[in-house]
Amino acid sequence: MGRGKIEIKRIENSTNRQVTFSKRRGGLLKKANELAVLCDARVGVVIFSSTGKMFEYCSPASSLKELIEQYQHATNTHFEEINHDQQIFVEMTRMKNEMDNLEMGIRRYTGEDLSSLSLDDISDLEQQLEYSVSRVRARKHQLLSQQLDNLRRKEHILEDQNTLLYRMINENQQAALSGEVKLGDMAPLAMLPPPAFAHSSYYYGGESSSTALDLMTTAAPQLHPDVGFRLQPTQPNLQDPACGGLHGHGLQLW
Repeated sequence: MGRGKIEIKRIENSTNRQVTFSKRRGGLLKKANELAVLCDARVGVVIFSSTGKMFEYCSPASSLKELIEQYQHATNTHFEEINHDQQIFVEMTRMKNEMDNLEMGIRRYTGEDLSSLSLDDISDLEQQLEYSVSRVRARKHQLLSQQLDNLRRKEHILEDQNTLLYRMINENQQAALSGEVKLGDMAPLAMLPPPAFAHSSYYYGGESSSTALDLMTTAAPQLHPDVGFRLQPTQPNLQDPACGGLHGHGLQLW
Protein backbone atom coordinates (compact mmCIF):
# COMPACT_ATOMS: atom_id res chain seq x y z
CA MET A 1 0.00 0.00 0.00
CA GLY A 2 1.58 3.30 -1.11
CA ARG A 3 1.86 6.53 0.83
CA GLY A 4 -0.93 9.03 0.50
CA LYS A 5 -0.41 12.20 -1.47
CA ILE A 6 0.41 15.21 0.71
CA GLU A 7 -1.53 18.36 -0.04
CA ILE A 8 0.82 21.26 -0.76
CA LYS A 9 -0.34 24.18 1.35
CA ARG A 10 0.91 26.27 4.23
CA ILE A 11 1.24 24.38 7.50
CA GLU A 12 -0.71 26.29 10.15
CA ASN A 13 0.92 24.71 13.19
CA SER A 14 4.17 26.60 13.85
CA THR A 15 5.95 23.60 15.41
CA ASN A 16 5.09 21.27 12.54
CA ARG A 17 6.01 23.99 10.05
CA GLN A 18 9.46 24.42 11.60
CA VAL A 19 10.10 20.66 11.65
CA THR A 20 9.05 20.33 8.02
CA PHE A 21 11.27 23.26 7.03
CA SER A 22 14.33 21.70 8.69
CA LYS A 23 13.77 18.32 7.01
CA ARG A 24 13.06 19.64 3.53
CA ARG A 25 15.89 22.19 3.73
CA GLY A 26 18.33 19.41 4.47
CA GLY A 27 16.94 17.34 1.62
CA LEU A 28 17.18 20.25 -0.82
CA LEU A 29 20.80 21.01 0.06
CA LYS A 30 21.64 17.31 -0.19
CA LYS A 31 20.09 17.10 -3.67
CA ALA A 32 21.98 20.25 -4.73
CA ASN A 33 25.26 18.71 -3.58
CA GLU A 34 24.51 15.45 -5.39
CA LEU A 35 23.70 17.38 -8.57
CA ALA A 36 26.97 19.34 -8.38
CA VAL A 37 29.11 16.24 -7.73
CA LEU A 38 27.44 13.78 -10.10
CA CYS A 39 26.94 16.13 -13.02
CA ASP A 40 29.87 18.54 -12.49
CA ALA A 41 27.38 21.40 -12.38
CA ARG A 42 27.79 24.78 -10.76
CA VAL A 43 25.00 25.00 -8.23
CA GLY A 44 24.14 27.74 -5.80
CA VAL A 45 21.24 27.71 -3.35
CA VAL A 46 20.19 30.47 -0.95
CA ILE A 47 17.35 29.87 1.53
CA PHE A 48 15.75 32.29 3.99
CA SER A 49 13.52 30.95 6.72
CA SER A 50 10.33 32.65 7.92
CA THR A 51 12.35 34.18 10.77
CA GLY A 52 14.91 35.68 8.37
CA LYS A 53 17.71 33.18 8.98
CA MET A 54 19.79 32.45 5.88
CA PHE A 55 21.05 29.08 4.64
CA GLU A 56 23.24 28.69 1.56
CA TYR A 57 25.01 26.10 -0.53
CA CYS A 58 27.52 26.48 -3.34
CA SER A 59 29.21 23.83 -5.44
CA PRO A 60 32.78 23.07 -4.30
CA ALA A 61 34.53 24.60 -7.33
CA SER A 62 32.58 27.88 -7.25
CA SER A 63 31.46 30.70 -5.01
CA LEU A 64 28.16 32.49 -4.72
CA LYS A 65 29.72 35.74 -5.94
CA GLU A 66 30.98 34.04 -9.11
CA LEU A 67 27.62 32.41 -9.67
CA ILE A 68 25.82 35.76 -9.27
CA GLU A 69 28.19 37.47 -11.72
CA GLN A 70 27.68 34.64 -14.20
CA TYR A 71 23.93 34.96 -13.76
CA GLN A 72 24.06 38.71 -14.45
CA HIS A 73 26.18 38.16 -17.55
CA ALA A 74 23.90 35.41 -18.84
CA THR A 75 20.69 37.35 -18.30
CA ASN A 76 22.19 40.77 -19.10
CA THR A 77 20.91 42.19 -15.82
CA HIS A 78 22.73 44.30 -13.27
CA PHE A 79 21.91 44.83 -9.63
CA GLU A 80 21.84 48.44 -8.57
CA GLU A 81 24.84 49.23 -6.44
CA ILE A 82 24.26 51.11 -3.22
CA ASN A 83 25.72 54.59 -3.28
CA HIS A 84 26.46 55.46 0.34
CA ASP A 85 27.36 59.06 -0.49
CA GLN A 86 24.02 59.57 -2.14
CA GLN A 87 22.21 58.05 0.84
CA ILE A 88 24.05 60.40 3.20
CA PHE A 89 23.17 63.38 1.01
CA VAL A 90 19.50 62.39 0.95
CA GLU A 91 19.44 61.98 4.73
CA MET A 92 21.12 65.35 5.27
CA THR A 93 18.62 67.01 2.94
CA ARG A 94 15.73 65.48 4.86
CA MET A 95 17.11 66.63 8.22
CA LYS A 96 17.71 70.15 6.87
CA ASN A 97 14.10 70.36 5.71
CA GLU A 98 12.89 69.27 9.14
CA MET A 99 15.05 71.91 10.83
CA ASP A 100 13.73 74.59 8.47
CA ASN A 101 10.16 73.58 9.29
CA LEU A 102 10.87 73.71 13.03
CA GLU A 103 12.49 77.14 12.78
CA MET A 104 9.55 78.42 10.75
CA GLY A 105 7.15 77.09 13.37
CA ILE A 106 9.08 78.89 16.13
CA ARG A 107 9.02 82.16 14.18
CA ARG A 108 5.28 81.85 13.67
CA TYR A 109 4.75 81.28 17.39
CA THR A 110 6.53 84.60 17.98
CA GLY A 111 4.34 86.39 15.42
CA GLU A 112 6.86 86.44 12.57
CA ASP A 113 6.65 85.13 9.01
CA LEU A 114 2.84 85.00 8.90
CA SER A 115 2.43 86.21 5.33
CA SER A 116 2.47 82.70 3.86
CA LEU A 117 -0.28 81.38 6.17
CA SER A 118 -3.86 80.99 5.10
CA LEU A 119 -6.87 81.89 7.23
CA ASP A 120 -7.25 78.31 8.46
CA ASP A 121 -3.56 78.11 9.37
CA ILE A 122 -3.77 81.35 11.33
CA SER A 123 -6.88 80.10 13.16
CA ASP A 124 -5.07 76.90 14.14
CA LEU A 125 -2.06 78.89 15.30
CA GLU A 126 -4.29 81.15 17.37
CA GLN A 127 -5.91 78.17 19.10
CA GLN A 128 -2.51 76.68 19.90
CA LEU A 129 -1.30 79.96 21.38
CA GLU A 130 -4.46 80.36 23.48
CA TYR A 131 -4.02 76.86 24.84
CA SER A 132 -0.39 77.57 25.72
CA VAL A 133 -1.30 80.85 27.45
CA SER A 134 -4.03 79.12 29.47
CA ARG A 135 -1.52 76.55 30.75
CA VAL A 136 0.99 79.27 31.66
CA ARG A 137 -1.68 81.21 33.57
CA ALA A 138 -2.81 78.09 35.40
CA ARG A 139 0.75 77.47 36.57
CA LYS A 140 1.09 81.11 37.62
CA HIS A 141 -2.10 80.94 39.71
CA GLN A 142 -0.88 77.73 41.32
CA LEU A 143 2.39 79.37 42.40
CA LEU A 144 0.58 82.45 43.72
CA SER A 145 -1.76 80.24 45.73
CA GLN A 146 1.19 78.41 47.27
CA GLN A 147 2.83 81.71 48.25
CA LEU A 148 -0.40 82.93 49.86
CA ASP A 149 -0.68 79.73 51.88
CA ASN A 150 2.91 80.13 53.09
CA LEU A 151 2.25 83.74 54.11
CA ARG A 152 -0.87 82.71 56.05
CA ARG A 153 1.10 80.06 57.92
CA LYS A 154 3.78 82.62 58.74
CA GLU A 155 1.13 85.04 59.98
CA HIS A 156 -0.33 82.43 62.34
CA ILE A 157 3.12 81.60 63.70
CA LEU A 158 3.85 85.29 64.33
CA GLU A 159 0.52 85.78 66.09
CA ASP A 160 1.11 82.80 68.38
CA GLN A 161 4.65 83.97 69.19
CA ASN A 162 3.53 87.52 69.96
CA THR A 163 0.69 86.27 72.13
CA LEU A 164 3.12 84.17 74.16
CA LEU A 165 5.57 87.04 74.60
CA TYR A 166 2.94 89.57 75.70
CA ARG A 167 1.42 87.09 78.14
CA MET A 168 4.79 86.52 79.78
CA ILE A 169 5.46 90.28 79.95
CA ASN A 170 2.08 90.91 81.59
CA GLU A 171 2.67 88.14 84.12
CA ASN A 172 6.05 89.61 85.06
CA GLN A 173 4.59 93.11 85.33
CA GLN A 174 1.80 91.96 87.62
CA ALA A 175 4.22 89.96 89.75
CA ALA A 176 6.60 92.94 90.08
CA LEU A 177 3.81 95.38 90.98
CA SER A 178 2.28 93.07 93.56
CA GLY A 179 5.69 92.28 95.08
CA GLU A 180 4.84 88.62 95.36
CA VAL A 181 7.99 87.39 93.63
CA LYS A 182 11.55 88.55 93.55
CA LEU A 183 13.14 89.89 90.45
CA GLY A 184 15.42 86.86 90.20
CA ASP A 185 12.40 84.55 90.08
CA MET A 186 10.84 86.38 87.13
CA ALA A 187 10.84 84.73 83.71
CA PRO A 188 14.05 85.77 81.92
CA LEU A 189 12.55 87.34 78.82
CA ALA A 190 15.94 88.19 77.39
CA MET A 191 16.81 84.48 77.37
CA LEU A 192 13.68 83.39 75.49
CA PRO A 193 14.35 81.26 72.41
CA PRO A 194 14.09 82.95 69.03
CA PRO A 195 10.73 82.83 67.26
CA ALA A 196 9.90 79.47 65.80
CA PHE A 197 9.30 80.90 62.34
CA ALA A 198 12.94 81.97 62.10
CA HIS A 199 13.87 78.30 61.65
CA SER A 200 10.75 77.29 59.77
CA SER A 201 10.70 76.46 56.10
CA TYR A 202 7.96 79.07 55.69
CA TYR A 203 10.17 81.94 56.83
CA TYR A 204 11.11 84.44 54.14
CA GLY A 205 13.94 86.90 54.70
CA GLY A 206 13.46 90.61 54.34
CA GLU A 207 10.99 91.33 57.18
CA SER A 208 12.21 92.63 60.53
CA SER A 209 11.02 90.90 63.72
CA SER A 210 10.92 92.14 67.33
CA THR A 211 12.91 90.14 69.84
CA ALA A 212 11.98 89.63 73.45
CA LEU A 213 14.64 92.13 74.51
CA ASP A 214 13.10 94.83 72.27
CA LEU A 215 9.69 94.14 73.76
CA MET A 216 11.22 94.33 77.23
CA THR A 217 12.68 97.77 76.57
CA THR A 218 9.32 99.06 75.37
CA ALA A 219 7.47 97.54 78.31
CA ALA A 220 10.05 98.46 80.98
CA PRO A 221 8.73 102.01 81.64
CA GLN A 222 5.41 100.49 82.72
CA LEU A 223 7.01 98.50 85.56
CA HIS A 224 7.27 99.64 89.14
CA PRO A 225 9.56 102.69 89.57
CA ASP A 226 11.80 100.78 91.98
CA VAL A 227 12.30 97.95 89.52
CA GLY A 228 14.96 98.23 86.84
CA PHE A 229 17.20 96.09 84.68
CA ARG A 230 20.89 96.54 84.09
CA LEU A 231 23.52 94.31 82.50
CA GLN A 232 26.87 94.16 84.28
CA PRO A 233 29.84 91.96 83.32
CA THR A 234 30.67 89.44 86.04
CA GLN A 235 34.19 88.95 87.36
CA PRO A 236 35.73 85.75 85.95
CA ASN A 237 36.91 83.05 88.33
CA LEU A 238 40.50 82.52 87.30
CA GLN A 239 40.69 79.24 89.22
CA ASP A 240 37.57 77.72 87.69
CA PRO A 241 38.30 75.89 84.39
CA ALA A 242 34.59 76.02 83.51
CA CYS A 243 34.89 79.78 83.17
CA GLY A 244 37.62 79.46 80.57
CA GLY A 245 40.50 80.75 82.74
CA LEU A 246 41.63 84.22 81.80
CA HIS A 247 39.39 84.19 78.76
CA GLY A 248 36.13 83.48 80.61
CA HIS A 249 33.66 86.28 81.16
CA GLY A 250 29.90 86.68 81.45
CA LEU A 251 27.00 89.05 81.93
CA GLN A 252 24.85 89.30 85.04
CA LEU A 253 21.30 90.72 85.16
CA TRP A 254 20.49 92.61 88.39
